[in-house]
Amino acid sequence: MKPSDLNSLKGIVGKEHVSTAIEDLICHSYDATKQMALPAAVVRPATAQEVSGVLAHANEHRIPVYPMGAASGLTGGAVPVKGGIVLDMTRMNRIVAIDAQNLVAVVEPGVVCAEFQAAVEEVSLFYPPDPASSEFSTLGGNVAECAGGLRGMKYGVTRDYILALEAVLPSGEIIHTGSRAMKNVSGYDLTRLLVGSEGTLCVFTQMIVRLVPLPECIRTVLAYFAGFDDAARTVSKIIEARIVPRALEFMDEDTLEAVRDYGEFEFPPEAQAALLIEVDGDDAVTQRETETVATICRDNGCSTVSVAISAENREELWKTRRAVSPALYNLAPKRKIAEDVCVPRSRLADLLREIKRIEQEKSLRIACFGHAGDGNVHVNFLVESDTPEVVRRTEEGVEELLRTVVSYGGSISGEHGIGTTKTEYLGLEIPPRELELMRQIKQIFDPNGILNPGKLFPDTD
Repeated sequence: MKPSDLNSLKGIVGKEHVSTAIEDLICHSYDATKQMALPAAVVRPATAQEVSGVLAHANEHRIPVYPMGAASGLTGGAVPVKGGIVLDMTRMNRIVAIDAQNLVAVVEPGVVCAEFQAAVEEVSLFYPPDPASSEFSTLGGNVAECAGGLRGMKYGVTRDYILALEAVLPSGEIIHTGSRAMKNVSGYDLTRLLVGSEGTLCVFTQMIVRLVPLPECIRTVLAYFAGFDDAARTVSKIIEARIVPRALEFMDEDTLEAVRDYGEFEFPPEAQAALLIEVDGDDAVTQRETETVATICRDNGCSTVSVAISAENREELWKTRRAVSPALYNLAPKRKIAEDVCVPRSRLADLLREIKRIEQEKSLRIACFGHAGDGNVHVNFLVESDTPEVVRRTEEGVEELLRTVVSYGGSISGEHGIGTTKTEYLGLEIPPRELELMRQIKQIFDPNGILNPGKLFPDTD
């Protein structure tokens, strides 16, 4: 990047908000995938007008721009693979308004998800999207990836809560999509197009999000099973009972073993699978649903079941689930490939059996956990060495997994996006004509290819 470019950027956002210091470049060179690519500069805008100025300059001079929030993504979505500018959005971190009368809020992209959830709960409102990274991930990143999370079965995902957007196009133009109204079918739904576009079409500068009333009561059930077939049957029976939990999480045998080794967690010795089930709503309804869930678990081979009502006791049950990610990283410090496939709920047990087959035939170690309620499985390939043979078997295992998922009518990414890690597999799921339409949309929004180049489509750099 030329000195003149840096001077122009400093004129737009202030010299203190443009950095080429090596420590800043390194801190903005990677995400949770551990991919790494150094940008030429880090720019921290504070307003939509500043974002507009940066993009207009970058577009004119063909400089790549990579929007970044907390860099917690798991597919390389924010990694600056072509250098250029990292647009650090964390200064834009205001909750502009919480409108309790209309059940909406206006927020900027740098707001941390958990902090926003806490703010609306103070006025007895609820923002349901709950990615596992909510304690540090930002709303702008959640919208860019259409984040899912633990409560997706009952409440849906991020796209279901975005009513309107203020966004900046690669040209520097500021646009507004949607409205505060609950119903809006005027023209094409640009809002839904932009949600989940992974920073390739625009940069979000403000979002209007939908809220719902805070549930009166929450109850949690933790159940252990001697085999996953029993756990999978239990999931089906809960749904057949017309109960829709706000969370229905599962952990397989390898995941439980990792958690047991990681910390002071005690499980029944026969436990080879676990379900964590949470219901919410009216007190009387949740009590009845909890009792029914516990009975279904016991009737379908559950060896141990615990029920918690108080926040403290519920958090104690959740500790096992929250320990999963660090426990798996502890098992695979060299490399962990985290796939997040999603299949129709009825094919979940079939998928897990197929994963075990891949694990055995390829001599791999694969741990699975995730959202049984909506068929979203986090499949973790624990790569114990980087020898060519192990790498080859792992890559074959990943491809077999993704092909199986597509054959079941599922998706190769339920919540993490495509980024750089899944570009070569996107064609497994998306037919050629539909892929071409997506490329054409990218070309319309970003004809010079400056915004997040190298993502989604390998040939749109």
